[in-house]
Amino acid sequence: METPSILVVDDELLIRDLLYDFFTGQGWNISVADNGEKALDILNDKKIDLVLTDIKMPQMDGLTLTNRVKEEFPDIPVVVMTGYPSVDSAILALRAKVEDYIVKPFNINQLYKTIEAKLGEVEKP
Repeated sequence: METPSILVVDDELLIRDLLYDFFTGQGWNISVADNGEKALDILNDKKIDLVLTDIKMPQMDGLTLTNRVKEEFPDIPVVVMTGYPSVDSAILALRAKVEDYIVKPFNINQLYKTIEAKLGEVEKP
């Protein structure tokens, strides 16, 4: 497997920095964006294997971003994370066909295993 390229989208600098530092420490290529529009720009410019996005963000929320990713880049899996879990957001995430729904605060090692598993599923024929 070649080095995974992950796009982390979160309006919280602390979360972006934490995930960037952790995943680059695992040898992954990480891009970060603080909003959905910047995320779409990155997706148009780089090869990305998976998008990890927060749900609650200003301008474009993570579910809107997920829908755009699924329309424009259907082969890229999306994992959403939220600090405000609800049945409604979980249902909307499922309807958007996300690969997983992660609740903050998360265990970074479990998040790593979840993403690694999703990347493995993408590579299977």
